[in-house]
Order: sequence, then C-alpha cells, then structure tokens
Amino acid sequence: MAEHIPGTGHANRTRSLVKTLTWRTVATTDTILIARLLTGSWTVGFGIASIEVLTKMVLYYFHERAWSASDWGLEDVPVDTATA
Repeated sequence: MAEHIPGTGHANRTRSLVKTLTWRTVATTDTILIARLLTGSWTVGFGIASIEVLTKMVLYYFHERAWSASDWGLEDVPVDTATA
C-alpha cells in the first residue's frame, strides 16, 4: 500500500460518494429551511427538497469525479531521492 502524503493524490470513487452524500444532507436541509421560510409551508419545503436531492446528488457526483480526474490546481510533491 502506498504511503499517504497529505494534500496529494486524487479522490477515489468511495470518497466522492461519501462527500456527495454528506454535502447533500447539508444542502437539502438548507433547501427545506429556505423553502419553509419563503412559503410558510413545510410540505412545500420537503416537496422541493425531495426533487432536488436526487438530481443534485447525481450532478455533484459527476462534477466531483471530473475534478478528481483533473490535475489542475494540484501541486507536485518533490521526491526525496535519498529515501526513495
């Protein structure tokens, strides 16, 4: 198994999926509360959230995977040739 160096490497699919699920929990709660605030209805809030939770989870996952496939913005870690 390769040694983990913080700040290096790409996210694997499991990490992307867990990030997707935890973010959607936060974001969907926000959607419910905003919709409730604007409409005065918990039913409308949960209705909007039930639609957007699925679509945005799929969109976020593919967005995350696209970023994971890109090296843009990642810095190279110098290899210490004395220990390598």
